[in-house]
Amino acid sequence: MSESAHARRAVEAVWRSESARIVAALTRHTGDFAWAEDLAQEALLEALASWPSAGIPENPGAWLLTVAKRRAIDGWRRRERLEQRVDALGHDALLAERLDPVEAAGDPDRIDDDVLRLVFVACHPVLTPAARLALTLRTVAGLTTEQIARVMLLSVPTVQQRIVRAKRTLADADVRFEIPDRAERPARLASVLQVVYLLFTEGYAPADGDHPVRPDVAREAVRLARQLAALAPHEPEVYALTALMEFQSSRFAARTDDDGLPLTLAEQDRSRWDRSAIERGRAALAKAESFDRGLGYYGLQAAVAECHAVAPSADDTDWGRIVSLYDALLTLAPSPVVRLNRAVAVSMLDGPEVALPLVDELEPELSGFRPFHGVRAELLERLGRADAAHAAFLRAADLPGNDAEASMLRRRAAALSTTLSLKPGEGSQARQ
Repeated sequence: MSESAHARRAVEAVWRSESARIVAALTRHTGDFAWAEDLAQEALLEALASWPSAGIPENPGAWLLTVAKRRAIDGWRRRERLEQRVDALGHDALLAERLDPVEAAGDPDRIDDDVLRLVFVACHPVLTPAARLALTLRTVAGLTTEQIARVMLLSVPTVQQRIVRAKRTLADADVRFEIPDRAERPARLASVLQVVYLLFTEGYAPADGDHPVRPDVAREAVRLARQLAALAPHEPEVYALTALMEFQSSRFAARTDDDGLPLTLAEQDRSRWDRSAIERGRAALAKAESFDRGLGYYGLQAAVAECHAVAPSADDTDWGRIVSLYDALLTLAPSPVVRLNRAVAVSMLDGPEVALPLVDELEPELSGFRPFHGVRAELLERLGRADAAHAAFLRAADLPGNDAEASMLRRRAAALSTTLSLKPGEGSQARQ
C-alpha cells in the first residue's frame, strides 16, 4: 500500500472514531457549530497533505484538533476579533474556577459532556427530522456523505444539501452549544435516542470499511445513553435503549472468527458473551418496564435482544416470543427491515419454507439492502437450493457495505460452489 493510501485510511479511521469529540471541542472553543465542522474538515485536508511524507502522528486525534484550533486563531485574527475572544475565554475560565465543585456535582442538570452537547445541538427542533439525522450522522458518527446517503436511501448531492442547510439554519437561529433545560429536552429526546443508537450501530455493525466491529464507537454510545438517563431519569425509552445496547455489546468477543470475519448469532460461542453486560441490560430493561407504560420502540427491540441473551443456543431461543415482539413492533413502527427480522424469527419457529415467501415479498423495497440478500441466501441454503443460495450470497457481497462482511458472504458462496461443482470464479454463471 502506498504512503498516500495508508495516510488516507488513517485519516478516515481517526475521523470515524474521533470526529464527535473534535467537532464538539471546536464548537465549545469557537461558539460556532458550523465553523467548527468546517475547521475539522480543513484539518483533515491538511492531514491528507502532510501525513504521507511526515508520517502519521502518535496521537492523530490531538493532531487534528490542534491544527483546527490554529486555523480558528487565524480566522479570529482575520476577523480582528482575537483579543475580544481571548478575553471572553478567560472570563469563562475564571467562572469555571469559581464554581463550587460540590454544588456542581449535586446538580442533576449539570453534565459537562461536549459530545452530548453536540448531539443536542444537531437534534435542535429548528431542523427537520431528516436534517437532524443527516447532520448527526456526519458530525457524531463520523460517516461520509456517501455512507449517509446509503443509510438514508438518498443521493449524495441531496445529503450534502441537507447538511449545508442544517448548519446554516443552526447559525441563523443562533443555537447555543449547551444541553437544553428540562422543559426543552422532551422535544429533542426522540431524535437524540435515534442518533445514539445509530452511533452504536456504527460500532456494532459498521456500514463501511474493513472492520467487522468497532467496540470503541459502541462503548461511546452506551456512555452517552447512561448520561441521558441521568438527564431524563423518568423516560423509560432511555433505559430501554441502554438495555438494547448492553445486550448487543455483550457479544463483541464472539462476533468474529480467527480470520476477523463476522459470525452469525447461531455461529457464536455463547460462553464468550459478556455476562455482566447481559445483567446490566436486564436491569435496565426491568427499569424501563417499571414505569408501567408498555414497551416502546427500543423496549421491544431490547426484549428481543434479551431473548437471545438468555438462550443457551439458537435452537433453544424462545422464537415464538420473538415473533410476537416483532408483531408489536410492526404495529408501533412498521418498516420493511422489521418485517425482514420477523421473517428470520419465523424461519426458526416454523421453518425456512414458511419464511422465504415473507422475505421475497420485500424485494421491491429492499433490493439494494445487503442483509435482505444475506437472509434470503441463508433460507435458500437451508432449503437445499444451493444454486440459488450461491447466487444470493454473491449478490449480497457485491452490494456496498462493510468489506469484512463481504468477505464472509463470498466465503459462504465459495463453500456452496463445491456442492454445485463450480469453481469460485464461476459465480457469474450461477447468477444467470
